[in-house]
Amino acid sequence: MSEQEQKIWREREVEHYGDHASYLWHLHYRDDQIPPLHDEWVTWLLLGGRGAGKTRAGAEWIRELAEDPHLRIPPRIALVAETYADAREVMIEGPSGLRAISLDNERPAFEASRRRLVWPKGAVAYCFSAEDPDGLRGYQFDAAWSDELCKWRYPEETWSNLQLALRLGERPQQVVTTTPRPLALLKRLMNAKTTVMSRASTYKNRNNLAEAFFSEIASTYEGTSLGRQELMGEIVEDVAGALWSWDMIEAARSSLAPTLDRIVVAIDPPVSIGADADECGIIVAGVSDNGDERTAYILADWSEQGLSPRGWGQKAIAAYHEYKADRLVIEVNQGGEMARHVLVQIDANVAVKTVHATRGKRLRAEPVAALYEAGRVRHVGAFSKLEDQMTNYTGLKTGSGGSKASGSASASSPDRLDALVWALTDLMLTPTAPKPGVHSL
Repeated sequence: MSEQEQKIWREREVEHYGDHASYLWHLHYRDDQIPPLHDEWVTWLLLGGRGAGKTRAGAEWIRELAEDPHLRIPPRIALVAETYADAREVMIEGPSGLRAISLDNERPAFEASRRRLVWPKGAVAYCFSAEDPDGLRGYQFDAAWSDELCKWRYPEETWSNLQLALRLGERPQQVVTTTPRPLALLKRLMNAKTTVMSRASTYKNRNNLAEAFFSEIASTYEGTSLGRQELMGEIVEDVAGALWSWDMIEAARSSLAPTLDRIVVAIDPPVSIGADADECGIIVAGVSDNGDERTAYILADWSEQGLSPRGWGQKAIAAYHEYKADRLVIEVNQGGEMARHVLVQIDANVAVKTVHATRGKRLRAEPVAALYEAGRVRHVGAFSKLEDQMTNYTGLKTGSGGSKASGSASASSPDRLDALVWALTDLMLTPTAPKPGVHSL
């Protein structure tokens, strides 16, 4: 059957089945959304851009398994997401999630208190978060679906615990749906003999996405490294001239931090306000003095876009208290005393150090990058947005077309990265004794 004949056939079937047509996967899937036809595989890896249909393909594979009438024993399934909220809102309740794609009489029931789905025929799927790798201990499964693997906070630990839990049935299998990043774990999966890989760009699913997304949003990222990653589903390797490489980032991975001598929350406040305002960079970092040399640990990235001055102040102070930080470090080049007063008005008891940039961004970032090269900085988990900014930052002028959002090598230092530089400068590159810029408020 030719492509045109297939299109005509599908249109007739959709018309025939009416409202039920959206639930009939064979009327909608593309070749890259079809599971491997042979059984000699362990992992089906779906790499795709945003909105490429990865979630629907993963959910359909799980649904087919859960409703398989030939299985003597209903399967036990693991659903692993970046967070528990993502497991529920994307994999289960989302528009392409497991409940949305099921007919009423076959729709699984979600038991929120037990974080599990139960199908009418007895199959059960449990939800897990990559923020809690040990949550997988004690379970065993026939199959698994891992979503957005490259955004997981603790990818190695979570993945290892999941593999140890896949021990039921004759041949446990799993599907992984993710937009790729040059993560060491992903590269190992791609090269494994038991992995079958499918790829799809955002444009493959254009018929099911708003046209305004392509004309207004996607067009902004076309031709950039971020566009290749987020739209085309490609792994983007190191940017020429960037101060950080992916090897440096991967070498800095750590699953936990030791007892820390000092902790700071660094803030790079936005100049503008409102929904379209720049991000407010908020990075939590600490330092451990193990005798011979100090080592810094990046603990959290609380950065957020669209916050009001009071909003980012409240968030930074919440991080300060949650991590029992010693002080807030805030850049005041743009906001001046206003930035400090925002914090004073919210909590007069926090310790604040104001910093003012007198050198160019690249000059400030270079000694921080050197700390990574020397192995003196650790990332406790993964911070995908921060790390993307780090590996794309060159500090070199790119011409009039460059922007923070472009994702291409850029002279502008993004806000998360700016906050990181201030945090590590305070912890590792300045004396620990208080300076005149330190204010106990």
